Amino acid sequence: MLPQKMRLRYYPDPVLRQRAEAIESIDDAVRQGARAMLRIMYDHGGIGLAGPQVGWSKRIFVANLAGAADKPEEELVFINPVVTAPGEEAVLEEGCLSFPDVRIEIVRADRVHIAALNLAGERFEMDASEMLARCVQHEVDHLDGILFISRISLAARMAIRGKLKDLERKYKESKEAG
Repeated sequence: MLPQKMRLRYYPDPVLRQRAEAIESIDDAVRQGARAMLRIMYDHGGIGLAGPQVGWSKRIFVANLAGAADKPEEELVFINPVVTAPGEEAVLEEGCLSFPDVRIEIVRADRVHIAALNLAGERFEMDASEMLARCVQHEVDHLDGILFISRISLAARMAIRGKLKDLERKYKESKEAG
């Protein structure tokens, strides 16, 4: 059920706008997929990565706020996550691995509660604040097919229009090249 070859997907790849499906059972393929996602996240300098971003339209995301493979104790895997209890709104600049060189200010809750399954299939819950809360919300948006550019004003979108057009052109060229 994993994609043939996981690779980072870039805007405007249609998989990024699809709502991901729940993972029904956590098996070796899911664990292998999570490990591959962590490698891809580290290779691209990220702190979070959702299944759809690697062409795997399942409700899974990985995170490591250290952004470094040498900090495996900080790795988190969230399967079928549910976010509740949002806190106060906070505005911070965000980036996204699927949007290279695009950084924009996004309004998100400064804290959330998240329930999910881990790679052992055990349910866990945690409160996330600050950067982890932002990361969790960003990745859950990916699982719901919501891109961070959907959360900005028209004026902000106009400011990054050139970068979005470049990404669209590169995507089209890559599709034509096969």
